[in-house]
Parts: sequence; C-alpha cells; structure tokens
Amino acid sequence: MELARANRLHIGIFGKVNSGKSSLINLLTNREVSLISDKEGTTTDSVYKNIEFGALGPVVLMDTPGLGDKTELGFLREKRSKKDLERADIVLIVISDPEISEELEIIKSLKKTPKIIAINKCDILSHEDKQKIYDKLKDLKIKIIEISVKENTGIEKLRSEIIKLKPEEEIQIFEGLAREKDLVLLVMPQDIAAPQKRLILPQVESIRELLDRNCLVMAVKLEEYEDMLENLKRPPNLIVTDSQVFKEVFEKKPKESKLTSFSVLFAKSKGNIKSYMEGVRTFSKINKDSKILIAECCTHAPATEDIGRIKIPKMLKKKFGEDLQVDFQSGAFLPDDISKYDLIIQCGGCMLTRKNILSRIDRADNLQVPITNYGLTIAYFKEILDKIVI
Repeated sequence: MELARANRLHIGIFGKVNSGKSSLINLLTNREVSLISDKEGTTTDSVYKNIEFGALGPVVLMDTPGLGDKTELGFLREKRSKKDLERADIVLIVISDPEISEELEIIKSLKKTPKIIAINKCDILSHEDKQKIYDKLKDLKIKIIEISVKENTGIEKLRSEIIKLKPEEEIQIFEGLAREKDLVLLVMPQDIAAPQKRLILPQVESIRELLDRNCLVMAVKLEEYEDMLENLKRPPNLIVTDSQVFKEVFEKKPKESKLTSFSVLFAKSKGNIKSYMEGVRTFSKINKDSKILIAECCTHAPATEDIGRIKIPKMLKKKFGEDLQVDFQSGAFLPDDISKYDLIIQCGGCMLTRKNILSRIDRADNLQVPITNYGLTIAYFKEILDKIVI
C-alpha cells in the first residue's frame, strides 16, 4: 500500500511558463511524469506524483502551472499554482530569464518554508543575464544552483541540496500522552459514516503509533464500551474516542483514566493547538448574526449523520438560533475570502499535510479570524473541554 499523501513531504516546483519545470521533474524522478513541450502552458493544472526521493523517503512532487501567462485562463492557472504554496513543505523555484518579479513575489511570501532556486537554461543564458539574476537575488539568504535540463547538468547537485532542506518532523499523535505499557482504549463507533470493512485514517494511524510505542491497545464500539471496562483488570491510562460520543464516553469512564478524541489528537499533531484553543473561546462572542465556516479538509459525500454538515451545525443553531449563517467548504483550500467569518471550524485534517493545515491556520490568524476544530468544538458544547487532555 502506498503511504498516504497526507504523510508525505510535498515538494512544489514553481516558475514561469516554459522555464523547464516539467522537464526538471522528469529528470529528478528518472521517469516521464509530466508532459513537456516547447509550447507555453503545457501544464494546465497541478500534477502530483508520489515517488521515493533519496533520504527524504516518500514524497509528492508537485508540477504547477507556469507563472506569467497573461490570458484569462492563465490567470486562473496562476491562482491555482499559488494556492499550491500552502501544500508545499519544500519549494523549488525555477528561473530561466532575468525578469523574476513574480518569482521574487513567491520567494518573499515563503517566510517559513524551506526553499531553493534553480537557474535553468544555463547552457544558453548569457553571462550578463545570469549576473542580472544574481544581482536581484543577492539580498536573499537562499541556495542557488545552476542547471540545464537540456544538457542534464547540475541535476544531481540540485537533488542533494533539496534533500538537505528536510523540514522538522511532525509532532507525534500521542506525544506526552502515552508511554510504553500504558493501556489505551479506543472507542470507535461504526455508524453509517464508517467505511465498509475499513477503519478511518485517524484510527489506523493511532493504532499504529500506539503499537510502535509498545502500548497495550484495545478497541471497541460504543455499545461494548461498558463491557470492556468491566472486563479490564485495571482502568485504561488513556481513552480515545470519536468526538461525536465524547459525552457518553466521559460519563462512564473511570476517574483515573485520561480522555481525549481522535480529532483533538490530530488538532495537536497536525495544527496549532494554541490557535485552536483561542478559537474555541470565541463561542462566548457568537450570536445569531454571526457567520461561521465549517471547513472539511477532504471531499466526501455527506452522510445522514455527518459530523461537519449535520451534527455541528445543529449544535450551533440550537445554541445561537436558526438564523445563524453556517457555510461549508470542502478540500485542501479555504475560500478566497475568509475575512467575513466570525469563526472557522475545521476537521482534524487527517487527509492533509501538517504544512497545509498550518498554512490555513496562519492565513486565518493573519486576518484575525478565529479558527478551531471539530473535536474542541464538540467538547465545548458537551461542557467537558476542561476535562479532556490535549
């Protein structure tokens, strides 16, 4: 089974149309991943390719539409290309001529993201043109590698420099919560939203990490929760539940057992728990005239018991009135205009990378739009937020 894309580093390749991005990806992967042509705009949408990339291990290479296409369609492509910056853990900017205003705009927007520049077409660029490029980049602390995709030169050096940019490791799901030989009980309702014959990704990743930590792992449905507790010789050190049944699990848990949810765990490991906690406090300021965005990080057909589209909106409208405006957004990107919202509530983000989630949070924070997540929201409305571990 391929490693889920949410757990792979994303390397984004950005640059103007016909700068050689697609050809470079084909060289980096040693295969024909992207179509190449001398005609501008061959890459009309982002292309994602799962590969092994040396010491970085499994990654996703993103070949993005080129910058600088001034047509209406080109504008839409460029807009999509810049959205992919939110996904990229490492950014490679390909430059092939001295006019680099758009490339500089991208570079300056990437304050925290590791990045590298490849000057392509060095086999035909004049000394004067290369010097102009270096002069415009001289104040930036960024590695520059000269390459030629046509002559296949500088590619291995570029590859080795990209590997050196490996970002910090993600926070582990059970960091500070579970130790070796701890007994951990997972309460996993298998309702209509549960996939047939499979477990959802947060459950799978939680089980795997607990096994790696040499914990004693047990899993039950809500209906067997009490029976399991009665049959255990000692109380669980930690109980992890689906947020939807927070209250039911809390009311019957042993006093000694700590409690959290899969959504809260992913909020901590994937996102910024401080921002989320500040966001949940915003509920004290919400009223019937407020606007709230429910942001799902993946796309799926809503079920009749859907937590994001059904259950949380019911909680909100019961508390604040039926006139409360609740909008929905699915996928990797937030809407273009989020400034109109008084609060954003997003899911745990198991299908996105940590960089993607942090980009969403940073964007909300920069616009001073509070943001929180499903698990913390439910804990707040069930009045047990101060009784769970984070």
